[in-house]
Amino acid sequence: MITAIVLIDCATDSIPEVAETLANLPGVSEVYSVAGHVDLIAMIRVREFEQIAQVIAGSISKVPGVINTESHIAFRAYSQHDLEEAFAIGLANAD
Repeated sequence: MITAIVLIDCATDSIPEVAETLANLPGVSEVYSVAGHVDLIAMIRVREFEQIAQVIAGSISKVPGVINTESHIAFRAYSQHDLEEAFAIGLANAD
């Protein structure tokens, strides 16, 4: 799984609508409204590197209200807790 973190500037009056639209795009696993120098942070999780360009340049950047994006590709996850929890959703312990 390839993970990208996308920092997104958007039109101030359309943050909730942009966030909702982004959250429904294929490849976007989460969207956070944040305080700081950006308005939204989107987590992208795809199986192949080529899909990152499709999601970011082909979809996110084209959403009305998105002004600018800054993308970061994750090399390694250091917290296995979150990954294990995500894959265990709805599964009972086998013990």
